[in-house]
Amino acid sequence: MSSTQSKVSLVDDHSLLRNSLATLINTFDGYEVLFEADNGKHFIEQLSKHSSPDIILLDITMPEMNGFETAAWIKQNLPKARVLVLSMMDNDTSIINMLKAGARGYLLKDSKPAVLKSALDEVRDKGFYMNELVSNKMLNYVVDVEHKEDIDVISQLSPNEMTFLRMACSEMSYKQIAAEMQLSVRTVEGYRDELFKKLNVISRVGLVIFSIKNGLYKV
Repeated sequence: MSSTQSKVSLVDDHSLLRNSLATLINTFDGYEVLFEADNGKHFIEQLSKHSSPDIILLDITMPEMNGFETAAWIKQNLPKARVLVLSMMDNDTSIINMLKAGARGYLLKDSKPAVLKSALDEVRDKGFYMNELVSNKMLNYVVDVEHKEDIDVISQLSPNEMTFLRMACSEMSYKQIAAEMQLSVRTVEGYRDELFKKLNVISRVGLVIFSIKNGLYKV
C-alpha cells in the first residue's frame, strides 16, 4: 500500500451518485477525494483552485464537455494524471475510444465497492486496470500506455510459458517446476531461454522483475 494519499477527482453530472462515491472513496485506505466536478469544463475550472489529482474518475455522458473530450484534454494537459472511466456504457466503441483518449481503465457504475477499490489500486500501482471490458486485445488500440510493449508480449505468451513464468517467481528449482508441470527439465529450461529472449531479460531475477512490474506476480 502506498504510504502517501492518492488524490482523486470525480467528474460526473449526477451529483447524488458523485457525492456517494466521494464518501465511499474517502473511506478507502490511501485515497482522498480532492474535488468534484459536474463535467469536463467544470473540472478544468476547478484546477485553478486545487492541485492536480493523481486519479480522475470520469463519466462519459455529460453536458458541455463529455468524457471523451475531457479524457483527451487530460492526456494533453495533465499527462501524469490517470483516468479511470466509470460509466453505464459497456459497448466496445465507447471503451476503445476512451482508451484511445488516454483512459487507464474502464468500470461500470453497477460495480461493487471492492471492485472500485481494486481498480483504483491497479491504476495507481500498475498504471492500468484490466478486466473483462478491457482485454489485451483492446489495449492494442491504445497508444502511449505505460508498459504497452510489455502487454503486447504478454498477450503472445503460451499458456505453458505463462505457467512457467509464475512458477519462476517462486523459490522452486527448475527441477521442481518441471515436476509440477509434468515436463522434462530440458523442456522447462527451453521455456526459460525462450522467455529470456521474448521478455528481453538475462536472468531469473529479470523474469521476476518483469512479472512484478506487469502485475503477473505480487510480492
